[in-house]
Amino acid sequence: MPPTGEICAGYPSPFELAGIDPEARAPLERLAQQARRDGTARASVTRVVEGRHSELDVHCRRADDPAGHLLWRVSPSERSLTLAGAVNVAAGHVGDWLSQADIGLIAADGDGQVLAINAACGRISGYDASELMGRNLTALFALADDSEVLLRAADGSSVPVRLAEIPLAPQGRGGEAFGYVYLLLRETAHTVVAGGAADDIVHGLLDSLPFGFATVDRDSRFRYINRAFTHAVGIKPEATPLYPVDLVHEEDASMVAEVVRSVASGRLPNRDLQVRLRGGRADPVRLSIAHIGIGDAAAVIALRDDAEQRRLQQQITQATKMQAVGQLAGGIAHDFNNILTAIIGYCDLMLLRHAPGDADFGDLNQIRQNANRAANLVRQLLAFSRQQTLRPQILQVSDVLAELSNLLKRLMGETITLNMIHGRNLGPVRADPGQLEQVIVNLAVNARDAMGGSGELTIRTYQVAPEEVKKLGYQIMPPADYVVIAVTDTGHGIPKEHLGKIFEPFFTTKEVGKGTGLGLSTVYGIVKQTGGFIFADSEVGRGTTFTIYLPVYIAAPEEQAVEEAKAAEAVSDTWGHGTVLLVEDEAMVRAVAKRALERKGYNVLTANNGEEALEVMEGLDQPVDLLISDVVMPSMDGPTLVRHARERHPDLRIIFISGYAEEQLRRSIDVPDVAFLPKPFSVQELAEAVREAIGRKPAQNESSGGITA
Repeated sequence: MPPTGEICAGYPSPFELAGIDPEARAPLERLAQQARRDGTARASVTRVVEGRHSELDVHCRRADDPAGHLLWRVSPSERSLTLAGAVNVAAGHVGDWLSQADIGLIAADGDGQVLAINAACGRISGYDASELMGRNLTALFALADDSEVLLRAADGSSVPVRLAEIPLAPQGRGGEAFGYVYLLLRETAHTVVAGGAADDIVHGLLDSLPFGFATVDRDSRFRYINRAFTHAVGIKPEATPLYPVDLVHEEDASMVAEVVRSVASGRLPNRDLQVRLRGGRADPVRLSIAHIGIGDAAAVIALRDDAEQRRLQQQITQATKMQAVGQLAGGIAHDFNNILTAIIGYCDLMLLRHAPGDADFGDLNQIRQNANRAANLVRQLLAFSRQQTLRPQILQVSDVLAELSNLLKRLMGETITLNMIHGRNLGPVRADPGQLEQVIVNLAVNARDAMGGSGELTIRTYQVAPEEVKKLGYQIMPPADYVVIAVTDTGHGIPKEHLGKIFEPFFTTKEVGKGTGLGLSTVYGIVKQTGGFIFADSEVGRGTTFTIYLPVYIAAPEEQAVEEAKAAEAVSDTWGHGTVLLVEDEAMVRAVAKRALERKGYNVLTANNGEEALEVMEGLDQPVDLLISDVVMPSMDGPTLVRHARERHPDLRIIFISGYAEEQLRRSIDVPDVAFLPKPFSVQELAEAVREAIGRKPAQNESSGGITA
């Protein structure tokens, strides 16, 4: 590979390289922008120097310096060995040598546009060679009723010809070829090449193809096999088998023999087959069999390994399945949260009338605790779909683990040793402390079950710098400062075939009734929604380590002052006064919220939809002090209601309540200066939210909308 300096030939930047198509310079500008944003980016550009086409791979990377320089690497692309190389061959000495044997050579792009031809094409067609450049193959060739290929000659006649098509580099979108090489012979020709040097040239060209290519005669015997074919099937060039059936699995042999024989004789059209090769290889390969009838070559066989494409298709299928399950979880959570809001609210109201010594107090408390357990299960459903509502705070990971230590010791029992090793000078992270605790507890419970009642659980924290992140080799994790939580057990470990599935919802290796399969998927969802990364390393018989990377949070001075002010404010008195309009389509939620706020001293008006709420507001002499509205309602949703209400009352204070997650609603609500209260909520949480909203001054002339926590 020539060095970058030789390719650039003294030009100061990739944007000024000689021969680069001007239309390719805009993508290079976008490439630079992407590199500044994401750290690295790649692209391919076409270059024509002295009539020779070449493809260049351009890799741009952000340098680790304060000035923000970009590092560029320019190298020949693999495509240069295919389409661009074929163009150079057709227009160069190889094309001239084939012309001497009266063999036409055409290089065309994926759309069939002629990029280069040799002189023989001009002689056969009657055109000047330059007249054929840029034309489309569909304008030059036609197919007769008997599948005979006809060349439209310059004199208007149709010349019978034989046309062999060789697709190049199946790396384009959908696996399609982005270019083709065609060998063109008169119908009267009996051989591809008379032999000697020209034969070696053709074989050299075919050997440079990036996929397997072979020819067979009418008896289905191999006549030629290129280098890529022998490598794909795992045979030595000097030990070439006689027939294609000698390469495939016994169960596919009869099918391959029949198809190759039928296509070679012209009785069947071109066919694609999925077959398994001999030698124990599990993944099938694709054989494309096409009839050519040139000399002793009756058919060509192209072998393509689609394993990578199938893997990508499986990933897309898995991502689609995860998205569907996430949408299902979101809908289930919305309905459950409405029910749980009513249960928790009525329990809170009844507990206000029963002292701890009352006979019914314990039963009511049990109902409330079980309702909260159900709410946690709903949060788990939302966590793996990354839709749960987070209340992030700036916190120290070591403090969270210290508070959890007693709970973890009780979870582990007497026979499992718990070790906590904290690193020094850990930076702060911004995360929901409750969700972070759930991550640690889930991992600890999984570790306890894996150790079978005895062993050692170690939770270690430390910090890694950007340079150390690069050495880890995780391509999806950008270099930055991270606080690391490593949870290591001495259990039985996870087999390699299961390691790639452990974060999938409902996947579990535990016995029926002992695991839901939501634990690790919940962990994954929480970590990703927090902006972190999680990786699992395991060895069967030696244990498993889950490593969580949380980005170090650097708060602006003004943001830190706000956080300190919030922490200093004591929310003790939730009594208040004022008029509140409550809009909720669920009657049970509307009833319990109304009673809760009336007990706190507020005057509460209710409506079961947006239209009714606007009618209530029009009938009042004075505007309400606060509007509490569900987000998703029939006929008119909450955001539409708020926009209509604020046309008359621009300073109206708003609280949105919803069983859907706040993170999901942020992307669809464009209403400035509103608060959000997720369902299910308790009477105390509702009262605190109302007191804070009424006491907060509305933002004036805000240019950016959104939900405030």
